[in-house]
Amino acid sequence: TMHAALVIMAAGIGSRYGGSKQTDGVGPHGEILMEYGVYDAVRAGFDKVVFIIKPDMRELMERLCGNMASRLHTADGRPVEVRYAYQDDTTLPAWYTKPAGRTKPFGTAHAVLCTRDIVHEPFCVINADDFYGADAYRTIYAELQRLPKAGAATMVGYLLKNTVTAHGTVSRGVCKVKDGKLDTIQEALKVQLYPDGHLTDLDTDTDLAPDTVVSMNFWGFTPSIFPALRTYFEEFLQNEAGENLKAECLLPVMVDQQMKAGALEVSVLHSADKWFGMTYREDRELVRQELLRLH
Repeated sequence: TMHAALVIMAAGIGSRYGGSKQTDGVGPHGEILMEYGVYDAVRAGFDKVVFIIKPDMRELMERLCGNMASRLHTADGRPVEVRYAYQDDTTLPAWYTKPAGRTKPFGTAHAVLCTRDIVHEPFCVINADDFYGADAYRTIYAELQRLPKAGAATMVGYLLKNTVTAHGTVSRGVCKVKDGKLDTIQEALKVQLYPDGHLTDLDTDTDLAPDTVVSMNFWGFTPSIFPALRTYFEEFLQNEAGENLKAECLLPVMVDQQMKAGALEVSVLHSADKWFGMTYREDRELVRQELLRLH
């Protein structure tokens, strides 16, 4: 039995959803999507849950999900440890001065870096507002047991057609996979699904095949990733975060950079489950029905 942590990125506010989608009770008894992720991960063997939050969200997060998580046990009876990591400015290097107008968090790579003092075991990272399915957690838990201590990571890939919404564009990490390993990953920022089923990234005006493998920010790492995260974050602060108040340092970009440098090999796992999430308010009813089916 292996200790493994589920790291949940919950510091971002769902701007497109018009309100905090992370806190919207969409299950039959008012459950939020995050509770399903925690439940499925613990069922799969994860015995630690780390919530990445803004410091003022602690009480809210305990009430929404933390208290529920701390009452769970894995199938073989291990209690679940719950920790909170704050995505704040304490990780900023001394030489960096944050621009006065900067309110936006620094992005997903920075979020994970904020857990470096808490996470000492293999871990997987998820978005707070996505539903990945129980199968995906079982698959990644098994792979984390096989990962070497350094130079390796993993991700769960989904088929693009299973991850889009009819209610607006989505942003996805488009993956090229070679022999079960990730070759490249590129952000497609505005993927539009048309009524006839075809998919286009409006940002670059490129058509995408429905069975394109995409990343939904479901990553598996070992703690050996933290030095690379720190380096990447500091380079980002030096190069991009000066003038641009909205620049974000993103996990897929960091992973791609590490792969290009030959420092990281990423296995791509596949989940049979259909991903679903609430990018837009209109997605809510569909998600509600899907969850009802699973209870």
